[in-house]
Amino acid sequence: MSGLIVTNPPKAAEKDVEALSVYGVATVHEALGRTGLLGSDLRPIQQGVRVAGTAVTVLSWPGDNLMIHAAVEQCGEGDILFVTTTSPSTDGMFGELFATALRRRGVRGLVTGAGVRDTEELRAMGFPVWAAAVSAQGTVKATGGSVNVPVVLGGQSVRPGDVILADDDGVMVVPRERSAEAVDASAARTAKEEATRAAFTEGQLGLDRYGLRETLVRLGVRYQSYEEYRRERQERPEGPERRNPWDGAGT
Repeated sequence: MSGLIVTNPPKAAEKDVEALSVYGVATVHEALGRTGLLGSDLRPIQQGVRVAGTAVTVLSWPGDNLMIHAAVEQCGEGDILFVTTTSPSTDGMFGELFATALRRRGVRGLVTGAGVRDTEELRAMGFPVWAAAVSAQGTVKATGGSVNVPVVLGGQSVRPGDVILADDDGVMVVPRERSAEAVDASAARTAKEEATRAAFTEGQLGLDRYGLRETLVRLGVRYQSYEEYRRERQERPEGPERRNPWDGAGT
């Protein structure tokens, strides 16, 4: 497998990345029409951490971390290292030594579709990681790959310079051309959620705020008292081996 290392790719505007860093993945995902989420397989090794940064992408051979070493040189302030493999792999391709080198360069975290190790040390040093697996299995450094090329993970295309958002809920990508749009849409959704939160605090129900009573009627969902339900169940013909679940023993 030959490879390619692309230098100085375009990136999302720094001001947009910083603005997006205050919003959660769920908020931005919803604000952009439920797009960009990288699935549920990527999980944080820590809790209570939210990051946003620009992607430095890596495409590696499974069980081989040579291209992560090459990618470190391409990383800088505000980046997030984004590692994929050519086929599924759970090997621990990344650990505390890599994190030490990346933190020195201002990298904000790692997202990988493969595995990581040294998780206790990574948490202790405050280097956030989202990974598909945790494994002590080591790797080799023997096969070429690529850095800063488009990659695919969780059904989403990720390009170098795209915005990566990650928190306890998961990881998502915002195309660099949509970063400003994402900021505006996330601000609008946050304002809407704050208004809804205030209404719920005052006792309003989601059924009324979202007009869902009409939806229930349209779907044929009806209300029935317990006594009506119980009587209806008793009157319904049933085999002798079945009995009313409301008439359980001890009631």
